[in-house]
Amino acid sequence: MPTVETLRGPVDVDELGQTLMHEHVFVVATEHLDNYGKGAWWDEEFRVADAIAKLNAAAAKGVRTIVDPTVWGLGRYIPRVQRVAEQVPGLHVVVATGIYSFEELPHQYEHRGPGLFIDCPDPMIDDFVRDLTVGIADTGVKAAFLKCVVEAKGLTPGVERICRAVAQAHVRTGAPITVHTNAFTQSGLIALDLFAKEGVNLEKVVVGHAGDSNDLDYLMRLADTGAILGMDRFGLDVYNPTPQRVATIAALCQRGYADRMVLSHDTACFMDYFGGAWDEARRTLAPNWRYDHIHDDVLPALLDAGVTDDQIEQMLVFNPKRYFS
Repeated sequence: MPTVETLRGPVDVDELGQTLMHEHVFVVATEHLDNYGKGAWWDEEFRVADAIAKLNAAAAKGVRTIVDPTVWGLGRYIPRVQRVAEQVPGLHVVVATGIYSFEELPHQYEHRGPGLFIDCPDPMIDDFVRDLTVGIADTGVKAAFLKCVVEAKGLTPGVERICRAVAQAHVRTGAPITVHTNAFTQSGLIALDLFAKEGVNLEKVVVGHAGDSNDLDYLMRLADTGAILGMDRFGLDVYNPTPQRVATIAALCQRGYADRMVLSHDTACFMDYFGGAWDEARRTLAPNWRYDHIHDDVLPALLDAGVTDDQIEQMLVFNPKRYFS
């Protein structure tokens, strides 16, 4: 039986169960927190306890796994998430490696690589592969998938190099990829074209945030490559309201694409984009942007729209299992 790495070590893919394929536990940049958060908007013990409560509540709804694509650029700090996972025994947490950047390469990589000031193989690839095969820092936790971004500005030089490094780490290890995309500029097509040219198995790619679009032609073009559609921002109505997201998924299911979609919210227990106003901002701007929105509201709406129980199980259980197999 294939296994997938989690915060508590490898588990059989059959144990993943109902899986939310794009959720964060914490999005907290270390430099932001260390310089401006402590003694102001950050209370470590409160936030850890809050995360434990929220993830236990998600597990009580039937969620067995969350896939957390928090990487460099989003504040990945594994020890904090480990503390949470230890107190949520009913939930697996799968973590990622990669870089989250809309435009620029981190300065720590811009002078090292083929043809650069220090002429050597791209160190990003080795760093990603080490996270996947040895472990992240000294935590002993291995990443199970790769994350990158192709946003509205497309393949800027920095973004292109990151995406190619992610692709080559996939080629070396077989680890699957999730790529953040901009549905309104249809940047998923650009990402998949680059990955195909780099030798990536597109069946192992989730096109993140594809569900922000209701353009069936665009979504089917993505899915017809073999890639998986990330219908993964439920509750973020500012990008696409839940009724439209539901109608789009129902239409794709009717066209035979249930085996090409996964579901999620892209939410977090805490996100430092709003500083200390996170809880208020989430309640005010996106009150349904929470881990239980899919189970409480979306699944009943999908059933009312004609999606079958088997198709829901396909999206929540079998497609994630296949992605990690």
